[in-house]
Amino acid sequence: MRKTALFTALLSFSLPVLAEKGHIADDVYVFFHGGPSNEYRITGRVNSGEPVEILGRNNGTGYVQIQTESGRTGWMPDQFVATGDSKLIELPKLEQSLEQSKATISQQAKTIEQLNTSLSQLKSENGTYDDQIRTLNTEIRDLQSQIANMDQSNLMRWLTYGGLIAFGGVILGLVMPYMPRKRKRRDDWF
Repeated sequence: MRKTALFTALLSFSLPVLAEKGHIADDVYVFFHGGPSNEYRITGRVNSGEPVEILGRNNGTGYVQIQTESGRTGWMPDQFVATGDSKLIELPKLEQSLEQSKATISQQAKTIEQLNTSLSQLKSENGTYDDQIRTLNTEIRDLQSQIANMDQSNLMRWLTYGGLIAFGGVILGLVMPYMPRKRKRRDDWF
C-alpha cells in the first residue's frame, strides 16, 4: 500500500500542473484523502464553499486532486468539487448587483413619476389650449359673419343712396321743364 501511495505521489508531482480554479460544492462537508480513492488515508477536511485549486483528475476513480488556500493538497470525489467561484463568493457580488438594480429601479420609478406628472400637466395645458382654440374659432366665425353683414349693409346703403339720387334726378328732370324760368331781359334801346 505504501508503494502505491508513493508511486501515486511521484506520479502526481511528475504530471504538469494545470491548476484550475474551483470550490467545494456548496452543500457538503468533505474529507480529502492522500490518494485518488477512498482507500487512501484521510489527510484533512474542507468546508462547503471553500475555494480550492484543481491540480488534476483521475478519470479511473473519479477523484480530483485539490490544493486548499492554506496550501494543503489531497484527493476527493469529483462530485464534491465544482469549477468556478463558490456561491459564497458570488453572493456578495450578487447582493451588490441587486442593490445597484434596486437603486436603478428606484431612480427609474422617480423618473417615470416625473414624466407622468409632466404628461398630466401637458394634457391639462393641451385641454386649455383646445378650449382657447374653440373660443377663438367661434369669435372668428362671429367676426366673419359681422363683416359679411356689414358688407351687405354697406351695399344696401349705397344702393339706397344711389337709388335716391337717381330718383331725385328723375324727379328734378321731370319738374325742371315746368318750373318758371327767369326771363331774359331785353334791352331794346337801340
